[in-house]
Amino acid sequence: MTKIVIASGNQGKIKDFKAIFSDFEVVGIKEILPNFEVEETGTTFKENAILKSEAASEELNLPVISDDSGLSVEALEGRPGVYSARYSGENATDEKNNAKLLDELKGVENRAAYFTCVLAISIPGEETRTYEGTLAGEILTEAHGDGGFGYDPLFKTLDGVYLGTIKAEEKGKISHRGKALEKLMNDKEVFKKLQK
Repeated sequence: MTKIVIASGNQGKIKDFKAIFSDFEVVGIKEILPNFEVEETGTTFKENAILKSEAASEELNLPVISDDSGLSVEALEGRPGVYSARYSGENATDEKNNAKLLDELKGVENRAAYFTCVLAISIPGEETRTYEGTLAGEILTEAHGDGGFGYDPLFKTLDGVYLGTIKAEEKGKISHRGKALEKLMNDKEVFKKLQK
């Protein structure tokens, strides 16, 4: 089975990738390089995704996919954005981040928000390519379901789907990550190189 390396230690993301890439062996970078860390100094999802994929690809001398993603809330001027994972501070957890978001949106009527995912693919000796996907919806006033990870339990899509209540396979078909991966898979030339 073809192995695809993901430059992420986030088990929620790895699970999403496994659900979408069900015909491949998906391996998180920490399984190969337990101490792999990249400081996310970029100010955009794209910059951070490229930082991670290039560092991992260079170290392994293999093709690597990385993902930088997050939630942007209209009423919060796009926050938490690139700081989604560490929104509640240095020792952030999904629970703390969700609590902070709900607190900041107390009494706010406009709850429009969207998820963004930028995938970067670094192949040794080639220029890094990126693919972007988004998912629009709104922030709920309380959590629905305990599925997914991150802000999923607080998010309802424009079609009325509660992200925290659906399986990873279903989420993969509609999510920002799923849409970005679809663009990657449609880029046949690159996807072929990834499978070597």
